[in-house]
Amino acid sequence: MELTPELEVLRRVFGYDEFRGDQAEIVAHVATGGDALVLMPTGGGKSLCYQIPSLVRPGTGVVISPLIALMQDQVDALSALGVRAGFLNSTQMPHERQQVEQALLAGELDLLYLAPERLRVPDTGRLLDQAKISLFAIDEAHCVSQWGHDFRPDYLQLSHLHERWPEVPRIALTATATAETRREIASRLDLEDARHFVASFDRPNIQYRIAPKDKPAKQLVDLIRTEHPGEAGIVYCLSRASVERTAASLVGQGIPALPYHAGLDARTRADNQSRFLREDGIVMVATIAFGMGIDKPDVRFVAHLDLPKSVEGYYQETGRAGRDGLPSTAWLAYGLADVVQQRQMIETSEGDRAHKHRLGQHLNAMLALCETVDCRRVQLLRYFGQSAERCGNCDTCLTPPESWDGTVPAQKVLSTVIRLDRERNGQRFGAGQIVDILRGKETEKVRQFRHDELSVFGIGTDLAESDWHSVIRQLLAREMLTVDTRYGVFSVAEAAGPVLRGEQQLMLRKEPPRQARRSGSGERKPKVAAADLSPEAAEVFERLRAWRGEVAKEQGVPAYVVFHDATLREIATRLPASREELGTISGIGEAKLEKYADGVLGVL
Repeated sequence: MELTPELEVLRRVFGYDEFRGDQAEIVAHVATGGDALVLMPTGGGKSLCYQIPSLVRPGTGVVISPLIALMQDQVDALSALGVRAGFLNSTQMPHERQQVEQALLAGELDLLYLAPERLRVPDTGRLLDQAKISLFAIDEAHCVSQWGHDFRPDYLQLSHLHERWPEVPRIALTATATAETRREIASRLDLEDARHFVASFDRPNIQYRIAPKDKPAKQLVDLIRTEHPGEAGIVYCLSRASVERTAASLVGQGIPALPYHAGLDARTRADNQSRFLREDGIVMVATIAFGMGIDKPDVRFVAHLDLPKSVEGYYQETGRAGRDGLPSTAWLAYGLADVVQQRQMIETSEGDRAHKHRLGQHLNAMLALCETVDCRRVQLLRYFGQSAERCGNCDTCLTPPESWDGTVPAQKVLSTVIRLDRERNGQRFGAGQIVDILRGKETEKVRQFRHDELSVFGIGTDLAESDWHSVIRQLLAREMLTVDTRYGVFSVAEAAGPVLRGEQQLMLRKEPPRQARRSGSGERKPKVAAADLSPEAAEVFERLRAWRGEVAKEQGVPAYVVFHDATLREIATRLPASREELGTISGIGEAKLEKYADGVLGVL
């Protein structure tokens, strides 16, 4: 059977026998000149959807990407496949830009990466006018949306691409968008008439877990040591100070960790990012400034030490784990202080009431995901308008939480807040004081303000301190309590009326008991990449990894640019004995076979 041009390129260049999911339809549509808006999860193969049409169509594919710091790695990865690629951005010297421009005009580039800011430069437009452009690919298209979590004003000008170059097809791609965000992307990029492709957002290899915050620094160390020793991961924190503190804490525990946030100088950020991409087992501790476009396939865990602002942000960040399809963990520590902090941040944020209302809607959806007693994956996919069955691979499936009738405890909390509000006289009382009053603790602050004389003092001795914090947190999540933006003082909201009056039953999520500590035997679980290999194959896999590490270091590229773990696993399992047999391994195209066959066969 004769191969289509697209499938021939997939096999010859990329070394894969067939497309996945919607890839074939998307590639064929764009290759024949159609416009497309593509939503596909991280690790789903979005880049092939514009790379292959760029190689099939005459001319150069122009990729608009916000990821200046990663363009060199993207070009290196394509060059390793024998694809002629280059980039133009502000990091280059004049002579470097001139070389790339000459190659473009000479028809010697298959793909050219541009930052959106470059399109503001008149010379860039004139350059593209003189070149043969095969397509425009707008990567990370959610940056155009004010509804999304990463608004990038420079993307707004991209709606003009089809006006200046009307014959050139456009493809916009993102991993994260609700139906509302998708409509805004289409409107702002003038892609309403384009074909929209929405793949399943499900990432079945990722195990989603959300744990009550209880000494989060120790919880994080336990997660890494017991489940992901020596493996790469990303830890997200809300503030720069928290990033620095957490990275230092991990290093102090013997875990190789690096910080990344906007307060570091550009050189330090670039060096830390490079080490994370090129070395095995590095943990990157970062604000959300880090991660977009990171192609590292073997990130085994993503941990959040602070509550994300939205489900879109959470999904985008957790999606950086397990791009290679192997089992990975998305872990979030979540507590009452997170809810208070996020509510305060919304109220003090810039923007009108409508903007703050939207932020509140995003946060409420995130809180609903945290507090659900149902399958997390079902709830996550439902947010993006997709249906799913219970997954069996999230904490609520593996250890189903119980719900309980929290009506009376909620009434006790609300009654205490009302009485504190009356007695406040300019004083500030937070969650800790509420719990102390309910549990009848005669602290200095309780005695000072005579709160032991309140009728609610000591009416909550039946619940533990952590249980009361959970009740308060869930009342905040359901907007039955509000919090003062300046002082963190609680007030009862209108929505609490039916519960206070006994007209509405309130079912709450019961916190799971603290898990027993794992044995301190020091026994390490096998690395995920080699976990299901035979002992003989696992030994070959580790030798191949060592060889790959040496080659990557010599070439100054990340290890995955040489071969992905999945390719090494297949080599270790099948043990090809010739170049011909090696060429049948998934992920080995013509260029990589020519470049690495002798080295691989030498290891074998």
